[in-house]
Amino acid sequence: MNKKILIPLVVVIVLLLAGVGVLYFNLHKQRKENADMEQLAALDKKEMENEYQQFADQYSEMKTQINNDSIVAQLTAEQEKTQRLLAELRNTKSTDAKEIARLRRELSTVRAVLRSYVIQIDSLNRANQHLTAENSRIRGQYAEANRQIEGLNTEKASLSEKVAIAAQLDATGIQMTALNKRGKSTDKLKKAKRFMVSFTIARNVTAQSGMKTVYIRVTTPTGALLGGAGSFNYENRSLACSAKRSLEYTGKETPMSLYLDIDQSLEGGTFNVSIFADGNMIGSRSFSFQ
Repeated sequence: MNKKILIPLVVVIVLLLAGVGVLYFNLHKQRKENADMEQLAALDKKEMENEYQQFADQYSEMKTQINNDSIVAQLTAEQEKTQRLLAELRNTKSTDAKEIARLRRELSTVRAVLRSYVIQIDSLNRANQHLTAENSRIRGQYAEANRQIEGLNTEKASLSEKVAIAAQLDATGIQMTALNKRGKSTDKLKKAKRFMVSFTIARNVTAQSGMKTVYIRVTTPTGALLGGAGSFNYENRSLACSAKRSLEYTGKETPMSLYLDIDQSLEGGTFNVSIFADGNMIGSRSFSFQ
């Protein structure tokens, strides 16, 4: 064969083989990322199921610790609502992002309601403790008073465990805004130079005050992680985060905003935002950009 034909032919074949190799590598990488996202979604759904079940069980336990028919009826109604939401979650696929997001918002509401009952019942038990101790002192029945105090301390320890669960932070009002090069919001993804993720850490008087680090993960419609700011621990595994920020939390409502530079070409579709703090996922939401 003529060398003038053979050499270009060999070059074309080599380029074709290289292109096939690159295509195969990219497909393999995408499949792995999708598998990781599906595994994380399944873990998140399982965690939500456990929380719903735990909250339903706590309502049952609290009903045995209160002698007030009105409050018992309220606890029963909230327990039935929690069990209904748990059934809906179990019948929802972990890949159904819209339904999972709705049930996560419902979970935040259930947690807030449970927290209010924990505080209310704790207050009633403290009042009962005071009255019991005072009546026992007046009647001189010191031995009986000591037994009652011991029993109330046990109840207090049980309630303290519930307060620890209720102390988990909540991220509310989650928003994701695309900004152009002038820092103005834009609906056109191709004009966006960065994203702003804003939310509010809800007021929580039972949460421990002090310095806390909040992490966010933003995934593109293809499942890839946007940005990069190190990693954090969640569910006994290390996860990469898009951005992070430390704050001093005092129990009051605290607004936050984090920014992500866009350094890659992005496709339109659904972007998922997840927020983490203290080893817990405290909020998530999906946004669509074109």
